[in-house]
Amino acid sequence: MFQSERHLPALSDFLCLLQCGEFPSPMKCPFCGFANDKVVDSRESKEADSIRRRRECLKCAKRFTTYERIDEIPYMVVKKDGRREKFERQKVLNGLLHACEKRPVPISKLEQIVNEAESFVIESPERERKTSELGELIMNRLRRYDKVAYVRFASVYLDFKDVKEFMTELKDLLKTKETPEVRSKSAAKD
Repeated sequence: MFQSERHLPALSDFLCLLQCGEFPSPMKCPFCGFANDKVVDSRESKEADSIRRRRECLKCAKRFTTYERIDEIPYMVVKKDGRREKFERQKVLNGLLHACEKRPVPISKLEQIVNEAESFVIESPERERKTSELGELIMNRLRRYDKVAYVRFASVYLDFKDVKEFMTELKDLLKTKETPEVRSKSAAKD
């Protein structure tokens, strides 16, 4: 086996490693810090999105588990100021949970909204969406389930500058019983 990380194996050594199931690994043993191990067992996850490997350190003989995942290009959202951020499902869910705090909105409905938002971003051919598009989609869905939660979410998302803007949105909400679409902030000012 390799005595040093600096030592590069010959092709025959590498082929032997492949056949034996022993691979030089960039990670160190979590117990002794040694850099070489052998793979004892490999299994695909239930979702088939990662591989679980049981490894054994070649120095201390202790076993540990590693997970390998495909490094994907992330889906992005474009903020109002033009910055791009990675789309985070949990961030959307946290915003909805905050807006629906102490409201009778089932978590399954919130999960459905998050799934729709994620699908909306994933379906984009450019792998990115504007936060304004995403926010309106979320507000439209939330408005169907709970008007108070909708107003809470809209007040943060639309960033009302004063009470007049807030009151305009409330009046529009009271005028309509069940409107399928929400107007954007610019349309609300007209």
